[in-house]
Amino acid sequence: MKLRQLSTVLAVSVAAGFGGTISADAADTITVTSWGGSYSESQRKAFHEPFMAETGKTVLEDEWNGDLARVRAMVDTGNYQTHVIDAESGQLVAGCDEGLWEKIDYTALGFGPEDFLEGAAHECGVGNISWSFVFAYDKDQFPDGGPQNWADFWNVEKFPGKRGLRKSPKWNLEYALVADGVPLDEIYEVLGTEEGLARALAKLDELRPHVLWYETSAQPPQLLADKEVAMSSAANGRIYTAIVNDGQNFEIVWDSQAMDFDFWVIPKGHPEADLALEFIKFASRPERMGDQTNYVSYGPLRTAAVEYVNPDILPHLPTAPDNTVRWFKTDTQFWADNRESLTERFNVWLAQ
Repeated sequence: MKLRQLSTVLAVSVAAGFGGTISADAADTITVTSWGGSYSESQRKAFHEPFMAETGKTVLEDEWNGDLARVRAMVDTGNYQTHVIDAESGQLVAGCDEGLWEKIDYTALGFGPEDFLEGAAHECGVGNISWSFVFAYDKDQFPDGGPQNWADFWNVEKFPGKRGLRKSPKWNLEYALVADGVPLDEIYEVLGTEEGLARALAKLDELRPHVLWYETSAQPPQLLADKEVAMSSAANGRIYTAIVNDGQNFEIVWDSQAMDFDFWVIPKGHPEADLALEFIKFASRPERMGDQTNYVSYGPLRTAAVEYVNPDILPHLPTAPDNTVRWFKTDTQFWADNRESLTERFNVWLAQ
């Protein structure tokens, strides 16, 4: 992993890593750990650089891959290499259940759950962005109009061509039920039964001959660009980047999007938790959240941030009004409780 030291006038890469000791000469230094790439770049521009300019403090950047074992080692040994971590909802819930995160003092932050989208202000983390799992299609392959929903995704006669699906039970099982007519607010209730799981796998059976399985988030836009698939499930930001930066003729289908959140979390027992909260408070300002959308197509989670979003960008965000006509929140607790068993069942089905 790479650690990047920033100042208000320059950015310098220095040798270190999430698992090693980080040091800096500056007395007021905060390390923020995230996911790298264009996402970390958006945080640098919207949060880190303005924070340094306003406070005179130094921000160090680091990357991780979601492995809680490294956080566990920090908490167990008291050897902290980072102040703030950007965690997906899965790491948030698992780490909170295990006692790896500080509880958030919303009184100290000066705002509360009522200022966020429902579910975005957690006792162990402050929501920062929404992102969605959707599907997109190559408009070149459907000049007369492409699929509009997940039932169309399954309709290979009307919309021929290979489909890209991630080699994982998460979201495939949900969308199989959506394509089979299950209401969005009943997905996890149905999937939590043996009959519901069998129904989802039977629906996937219908599509399996037409599926190209992928394993990383970077693959769907490339598969679409190479015409290996006609449509594919994907994270919305990956498709947006391909459209805007690479000029690809793709279309995102927002109907029944599976929305999820990322959160700022603080490792439990951190001696400089106050500094971490200072950064989170700054990054949670509505104008800062709104500014981040200029660099990445993920939606801000404070409701007041929408007025700071560029109107040209708003239609591309998961939280845009037109995109939230039909959506559901990925049930993180369901997957925390059932991931292992459903992955085993999915892999058995895949091998048949």
